[in-house]
Amino acid sequence: METAIPKESEEESPGQSFSPWRLAVGIVLVALAASAFAIAFRSALTFVLRHLLDANDVVAAFRREPWWVRMCLPGLGGLLAGGIAMLVSRSRGGKGVGDVMEAVVLGRVRLSMRVTLLKSLASWCAIACGGSLGREGPLIQFGGSAGKYIGDFLRLHPYRARVLIASGTAAGFAAAYNTPFAAVLFVIEIVTGVVVLDAVVPILVATVLATALTRSIVGEGPIYGQRGFFLHSPAELAAFAGLGIVVSIGAQAFMRLLTFGEHLFSRSKLTLPWKPALGGLLAGAVIAAVPDVAGNGYEPLSALLDGRLTLGFVAILLIGKCLATTASVSSGSPGGVFTPTLLLGGCIGFLYASAMVMIGGIELGPVGGYALVGMAAATAATTHAPLMAAVMVFELSGDYAIVLPLVFATAIATMISRMLRRDSIYTAELHERGVGWELTMDGRRMHSAEP
Repeated sequence: METAIPKESEEESPGQSFSPWRLAVGIVLVALAASAFAIAFRSALTFVLRHLLDANDVVAAFRREPWWVRMCLPGLGGLLAGGIAMLVSRSRGGKGVGDVMEAVVLGRVRLSMRVTLLKSLASWCAIACGGSLGREGPLIQFGGSAGKYIGDFLRLHPYRARVLIASGTAAGFAAAYNTPFAAVLFVIEIVTGVVVLDAVVPILVATVLATALTRSIVGEGPIYGQRGFFLHSPAELAAFAGLGIVVSIGAQAFMRLLTFGEHLFSRSKLTLPWKPALGGLLAGAVIAAVPDVAGNGYEPLSALLDGRLTLGFVAILLIGKCLATTASVSSGSPGGVFTPTLLLGGCIGFLYASAMVMIGGIELGPVGGYALVGMAAATAATTHAPLMAAVMVFELSGDYAIVLPLVFATAIATMISRMLRRDSIYTAELHERGVGWELTMDGRRMHSAEP
């Protein structure tokens, strides 16, 4: 049995009559809420680093600590995250982007602001203690939950409330990465799967407002700085095609490693909060040996693009990041894998280009350009959203000259990834719930699936 995206009902109840002004107010409020939450989340992390750990970033903080602190601190973060998770373990909703997807497309609204805030606090504790997690997860989910809460407060019709949830999701993504175009494409390619003007226009407005507010506080410019990579010759596109294939295989291996980790932890007799604490300790063991693995991966990515890392260290960083992220995420610490995936792709791109230089045969542009394209290809392979991935990395780097390789590699990475595994990292979450999620020419379709 399949279910297409439900359409707006012909009649709206008197208490939920459509008012353009009410929806406009909702869009403004959800954009302000998403950006304010993102600023507060990031500022609180910065405060801990600067005033408690006396460092400007998490990698610098962990490098100066003795090995036993590097090992135990992520374990403490996992313990705190697990303790908070106990408070919401029996609550419905708050399980991740999958809930947002169901809420927007199907109207199965299970988004709870209380659960979202507690999950965000748990994620913050794990990240502040050096856990190998991305911070985009709580920011995206808070945006969606804010849309649901504000929609209820304004007594919007369920159809309009779903539009507000989508707008909040995009606003949260934009506030997390300072990438407004990619935020819109994230919702279109991953959440809705279709272009609906009723949703796209509010999403665009919310994204602009959230990005503008975030930039006014955090700062403008690409997150990873302005880059100047280039395509040496059209023939080099063949090398980027190969990169798309290699990265897609690496990304699939990473996704399977996450699944394997979840399987191992699910078989463990440990319960909350000890399971995330163990995961934190395991991640800490990796961080004790390789401090650059701590955090979401922003710092080593910048060094990678600048060409400040050696070939051997990049290989160690790749393995260490995969293991630490698997330990953190699979054990139940809430957080995202978006930025760790970017680092994964960047490392593979760097290693691939270095190997091509050693082999010879094709004149290549800067190795850092392959790391940049690898970031996009890995994101596309895990999310099955090639356009979003290409645009996102372009916005992160501001490098227009490398747009062709970005689009080419993300398309190939998505194609190969879908051949190896039909589900993306997000639809796999829904599949585990018994929900089949497929994009067709008719739009998103849902069907029952064996978990």
